[in-house]
Amino acid sequence: MTHTISDLLGAASTRAVPVVGAVPDDRLGAATPCAEYDVRALLNHLFSVVVNFQALAAKGDTDLAETPDRVADDGWRERFAAETGRLATAWAAPGAEEGTAGRMEMPARTVGSLAVLDLTVHGWDLARSVGVPFTPDPACVTEMTALLDGLAPTARRMGVFAEPAPVPADASPFDRLLAATGRDPGWRPPARG
Repeated sequence: MTHTISDLLGAASTRAVPVVGAVPDDRLGAATPCAEYDVRALLNHLFSVVVNFQALAAKGDTDLAETPDRVADDGWRERFAAETGRLATAWAAPGAEEGTAGRMEMPARTVGSLAVLDLTVHGWDLARSVGVPFTPDPACVTEMTALLDGLAPTARRMGVFAEPAPVPADASPFDRLLAATGRDPGWRPPARG
């Protein structure tokens, strides 16, 4: 069954928002499974996705190259929760999943799915980095796996994903999804000194 992007965003947000809310200030400089981001940079990236993809739902233009430091603002955890709600609402609007969106002229449903993927995978990244539990929504895992079957090779060529990480034959569907994005599902943060 195919779910609406709004439903998937709501489900992914329900899992990611508590993780973001649990990030302690003293872990903002911690490493993440994304080698190019520490926790603060990853939070700011995810915040930018959540804000900019609201405009993409309305077929507006965005500048994803700019990533303001929203974590520097008071109340950023609460604002993240509010913005993810606005994101799901934006993608529930009539026509949001139709046509194309963004400068790359991608199908709108694919664009919305990228936000679901970010909330799901980066939710796990953050949870691993700060030591809080994370269980992804099964429907998000299923639909994002199908999305990656088509997009991962292009994402690798563009440097968005690393080569797939190895996983055992009995790996869970989510571990397989993580591995397809180049993540090691067994990643743990370096020991704190």
